Amino acid sequence: MALRLFDTATRQVREFRPAQAGTASMYVCGATVQGVPHIGHVRGALNYDVLRRWLVHSGLDVLMVRNVTDIDDKILAKAADAGRPWWEWAATHERAFEDAYAALGCLPPSVTPRATGHITQMIELIQRLVDSGHAYAAEGDVYFSVASFDSYGALSGQRLDDVQQGETQAEGKRDHRDFTLWKGSKPGEPSWPTPWGPGRPGWHLECSAMATTYLGPEFDIHGGGVDLVFPHHENERAQSLAAGDGFARYWLHNAWVTMSGEKMSKSLGNVVAIPEMLRRYRAVELRAYLIQPHYRSTIEYSDAALSESAQGYRRIEQFLRRVRATEGEVRNGRVPSEFAAALDDDLGTPQAFAVLHNTVRDGNAALDVSDGTKALEAAEAVRAMVNVLGIDPLSEQWAEHTGAEAEALAKLVDAMLTMRQEARAARDFATADAVRDRLAEAGIAVEDTPNGPLWTVRD
Repeated sequence: MALRLFDTATRQVREFRPAQAGTASMYVCGATVQGVPHIGHVRGALNYDVLRRWLVHSGLDVLMVRNVTDIDDKILAKAADAGRPWWEWAATHERAFEDAYAALGCLPPSVTPRATGHITQMIELIQRLVDSGHAYAAEGDVYFSVASFDSYGALSGQRLDDVQQGETQAEGKRDHRDFTLWKGSKPGEPSWPTPWGPGRPGWHLECSAMATTYLGPEFDIHGGGVDLVFPHHENERAQSLAAGDGFARYWLHNAWVTMSGEKMSKSLGNVVAIPEMLRRYRAVELRAYLIQPHYRSTIEYSDAALSESAQGYRRIEQFLRRVRATEGEVRNGRVPSEFAAALDDDLGTPQAFAVLHNTVRDGNAALDVSDGTKALEAAEAVRAMVNVLGIDPLSEQWAEHTGAEAEALAKLVDAMLTMRQEARAARDFATADAVRDRLAEAGIAVEDTPNGPLWTVRD
């Protein structure tokens, strides 16, 4: 393959070579389902969805796992505060996340494992670590011995002397740097039986067990947010390698979405929740906004930036509609070589979008001089690109109108816009304004651009 990806473990861009020819295996850290998803939560899912689509486009069969953390300190605390059962709280917010992923066009994973459904595999992994001397039991808890693993810190760059797990010191813990594999049960908390006593799994243990259950002891790509590099992914790597598994061959990390320079999080109170965003913007516009920046670049959220991105998407949409109205069916063509080169270079979506917008510009120019052949060629290339990005306006998912209905609407709106243009040329601005107002009353938004008026159906 020509694809090259930045591997956090080696800190360099590496050629992607799947372990098994013709197949790519991916594990993506999913949500800890403690609350309603915001755009910071879904950004990573969208980034890895684009990667998955590009791998499929490149001819690979992709096996993708995205987990659900449905047992966690935060879930237990929030459920208790709300006076609701922890399992009901988790299930409610798991559905909210799945609804958000689906609304934004994420392809469903091959499997979506829940932590609570894999306790047996977690206990087996702990036993392997205890037997090999990398873990020990103490007062009902089980800990991973960081000092027993020579390459601890290699993924995150942490110096062993500086390691702080963020865990409280507990009786029987031999080294403050050791992290918890299994938490002994506390009154009122859910628990499962183990050889070391009843309790529940530690966060890091969950993902190692679920990844290897579905992808085997070694797989291609492990993805997640940059905030997971330490301690979560560092600890995943340590316990899995210490148990004898090859684990992830490539580690990918997407950057944050920030507001006022701070990571978007519930604790900061700067959350932009998905349900609210989808009341203000079309889902496909929000998707385009979140996938256009490079996945390793921070997005500083603002309404102005999202509005500008939405306008750019509408230009793509309107171009395809114009070509369909004048030239008929627009098939899915071939992606331009420049677009492929951009995505092959560590999933370079900013450059890929630049190729996309340039092709739309050239296609509009061809339409303006009645070169239908060139316009259709450009439109077919555009459809190929937006299909890879998951934002095809003519696809069944995003098309607001289909078939004869779409054709009839386009002809009516275009006729009214032609009437408006003729009125403006004759300086009959009263008639031009009346046409625009009539379209607005019907839910048609019109934007005047150098390439002519663009129209979209408002939600």
